[in-house]
Amino acid sequence: MDAGAVRAYYAAKSQHERDRLLSDEGLLERVLTTRLLEPHLGAPGRALDLGGGTGPYSVWLAELGWDVSLADLSPELLAIAASSLPAGTVREVVEIDARDLSRWGDHTFDAVLSLGPMYHLTTAADRDRAARELARVTRPGGLVAVALMPRYVSVRRLVSLPDERWQLADPAFLDRLLDDGVLDNAVPDRFTHVFGVDPAAVTPFFESYGFSTLLLASTHGFLTGVEDGLEALRVEQPAAYTHLLDRLVATAGDPSVLGTAGHLLYVGRLCASRQTRPDS
Repeated sequence: MDAGAVRAYYAAKSQHERDRLLSDEGLLERVLTTRLLEPHLGAPGRALDLGGGTGPYSVWLAELGWDVSLADLSPELLAIAASSLPAGTVREVVEIDARDLSRWGDHTFDAVLSLGPMYHLTTAADRDRAARELARVTRPGGLVAVALMPRYVSVRRLVSLPDERWQLADPAFLDRLLDDGVLDNAVPDRFTHVFGVDPAAVTPFFESYGFSTLLLASTHGFLTGVEDGLEALRVEQPAAYTHLLDRLVATAGDPSVLGTAGHLLYVGRLCASRQTRPDS
């Protein structure tokens, strides 16, 4: 990961990121993420909102009674969080790289939400470091939730943007997107250094680090790309919206929607027997 390039993107898009999960673009993602996670959270304890940006999920966890540490790579997003979160929402606001969580000791957290960092870890070595750290700071039996991007979403995004799609004219660029899942965007200040997963590889990857899988799901269900229409339905036909949302939650793990999802959510628990780093 080029941490400087990733920081630069979020610095340029800090206001957008502040509002994204509260707008039509991200509202479904936030609602489905919380609906999918809540049944697995259990009794409140200490939580790490890693890559939490301006803190929308920190607020949600705090409202449920969790003691939350908010951490992110972007100082601009954390500055927005520090100035806007209600007093007492979080224990601490920390600028940190997901590959190095040495600020915290082993087994510190009862739950870790990592809803962003894995998007940007384009090398196997970086993903290995981040997964080891995730396992290290989670207590045995603790919950982890990790957001991921399928590789096809980067292709769809590029096709939809006239000032970025020219990059697809390079066959090697497209092959790297589809075969390796890596997007290095040549357009300045755009979403870049992105790793798109093969959904079939997600569960084996996390289980190799000692996690027991509870769920792999699409946080847009089968409505990726039409989120604004769903929000219009919520306003126009609330009962229909509620019923459809229930069906989205129930079918979010359908394998037929995982590859074309806007985002994936992996949920697991650290096995009680895994009390050391995976290579120990």
